[in-house]
Amino acid sequence: MFDRLRRIGFATAAVAALLVSAGDFAAAASFRQGVSAYNRQEYLLAAQNFFPLAERGDPAAQSYLGFMFETGRGVPKNYTEAAMWYRRAAEQGDSLAQYSLGLLYDKGQGVPQDIVEANKWLNLSTASAPRGAREARARLRDAVTTKMTRGEIARARLRALEWVPTRER
Repeated sequence: MFDRLRRIGFATAAVAALLVSAGDFAAAASFRQGVSAYNRQEYLLAAQNFFPLAERGDPAAQSYLGFMFETGRGVPKNYTEAAMWYRRAAEQGDSLAQYSLGLLYDKGQGVPQDIVEANKWLNLSTASAPRGAREARARLRDAVTTKMTRGEIARARLRALEWVPTRER
């Protein structure tokens, strides 16, 4: 179920990225080509389209690459690499990347297991989630919260409140 929600989230992120980057037609076309290749399961071609955009700071391309590294589609499966791409997108405010990064912290995949950091990213992701994804993300965030002490919950909330997005561009 969560994988399906993430795929829907990636499609939503793709549309949003196209609207935001409408002024940069070459980048928008390259991103569109990457999404199209990904949807055709031509993962290597998708990665070739996403890499230059991600390196230039495009959060949607970074999020796609994170997912591709996490799942081993078109690139070798590598949680550390996935976490790096998710972090770059999450720091810019990409809600889906925040969600995915939170899950990696909860499981300790590619990053040290850190329940407080996991909850911080899941809180941020839930707060900015599209309406259709908000409830599912809140349930997962709440499930993670049940494993925490009151002090850990307070630290996670403080980190989320202090967080400010930073653009790479």
